[in-house]
Amino acid sequence: MKKLAMLCAATALTPVGAGAAELEVTHWWTSGGEAAAVAKFAEAFNENTEHTWVDGAIAGGGGTARPVMVSRIIGGDPMGAFQFNHGRQAEELIEAGLLRDMTHVAEEEGWKEIVNPPSLLEACTVDGRIYCAPVNIHSWQWLWLSNDAFAEAGLDVPANWDEFVEAGDALREAGIQPLALGGQPWQSSGLFNVLMATLAGPEVLEQIYGEKDAELAASDTMARVFQAAADAREMAQGSNVIDWNQATNMVITDAAGGQVMGDWAQGEFAVAGEVAGEDYTCIPGLGVHEVISTGGDAFYFPETGDAETEAAQDALARILLNPDTQVAFNLAKGSLPIRGDVDLTAANDCMKKGLEILEAGNTMPDVNMLNTEDTNNQLNDLFVEFFNDPSITPEDAQERFVSIVESAE
Repeated sequence: MKKLAMLCAATALTPVGAGAAELEVTHWWTSGGEAAAVAKFAEAFNENTEHTWVDGAIAGGGGTARPVMVSRIIGGDPMGAFQFNHGRQAEELIEAGLLRDMTHVAEEEGWKEIVNPPSLLEACTVDGRIYCAPVNIHSWQWLWLSNDAFAEAGLDVPANWDEFVEAGDALREAGIQPLALGGQPWQSSGLFNVLMATLAGPEVLEQIYGEKDAELAASDTMARVFQAAADAREMAQGSNVIDWNQATNMVITDAAGGQVMGDWAQGEFAVAGEVAGEDYTCIPGLGVHEVISTGGDAFYFPETGDAETEAAQDALARILLNPDTQVAFNLAKGSLPIRGDVDLTAANDCMKKGLEILEAGNTMPDVNMLNTEDTNNQLNDLFVEFFNDPSITPEDAQERFVSIVESAE
C-alpha cells in the first residue's frame, strides 16, 4: 500500500512553479464557525509560504469524512494533509507505513517544549516517532444555555445539570425545546460520555474505557448515569434536527433551552454575534465536575515520495503551530491553543473558563485516546438507538454497554 500511495504524489500536490506547490488539505470543518476558523489556517499558509492551500472540505462531520480520507490514502490517491482527532484514529495508517514521520519538524520547532498538555503530542507519537501536528484542545464537557429562553419561561438560568433537568417542564410549557440534540450518532454517545465524566466522575470514564473495567460499567454508579441519560432523552424529545450546529442554532435562536456540546459550539455563537455571559451561558463540567477533556484536532501528512510535496507538508506543519496562527485559529474555533505561550487577551468568558481549568490541571483524556474506532462505533450505535427509542430501558442499555466494554480492545 505504501508503494501505491507514493505513486500518486501528483494527485496530492500539483507543482505550480519552482519550489511552489498546491497542497490539498482535507477536513470536516464546514459549519459557519468551523469554516471561519479553518480559513485562518489557509490564510497563514498562503501568506507565509510559497505554497497554496487547496481546500478539501468534506461535509457531514468526522464520521462521514474519515472513511473517505482513509479510502483515498489506501487506494493510492492521497491528499497533501488531513485532519483527524487526537487519539487512535490513525493507528492503522501509521502501521501500514502510509503516513509521514514528522519528527524532524517537531524537533526543529521544539514541539515537546511548547505543546501543552504533553498528552497531545504523545497522541501523535508511535514508537517514539511523531506523526502529526496537534492544533487545538477541544473539550466535550459543556452545557450551553440560552439566557432569553429561560427568561421567557420565567426561570433563572440553571447553574448545573440538576437545575437544568428541573427546568425541563417549564420550558416545554413555554413552547421551548428543553434540550437540543442532533441526529448524528456521535452526538448521542458524546452526550452520554459527558454525563459519565461529570456525574460519575472523570476517573470512572477513564477506568471503564482506559482499563476496560466491565465490573464498574455494570455498577450502581453507572446505573445512575444511565438514569440521567434517560432524563436527557426525555428532554431531547422533539429536537428534530440532524447536524450538531443545527442543534446549536436552536439555542442561539432561543428555540431550545440548552445543548450539551463541545466547545466548538462557541464558533457558532461567535458567527451569530452572540456574546458570552449576556446572550448565552456556558457551564463547564455541567456545573458538577469542572473538568475538560484534552481532545481536539491534529493534522497528518500522507507519504507520497515527492520532494515538493514533503516541502509543502513541512511548511504547513510549522505554520499550524505558529503562535500567531494558533491565536487566530483558536479564537475563531472556540477551542484552546496547544501552546501556553500565546496572547489570548481577546478570549471571551467561556474560553477564559476553559483556560482556567486547563491551567489548574483539571483535565482528562479524550475518549478517542482511550477507545478504538470500532469501540466508538459500537457506542455510537447503542446510544443513537437509546436516545431515539424510549422503549429501551436504562437497564437494557447498561447491559449492552457492559458487553461493549467487555469486548473492547
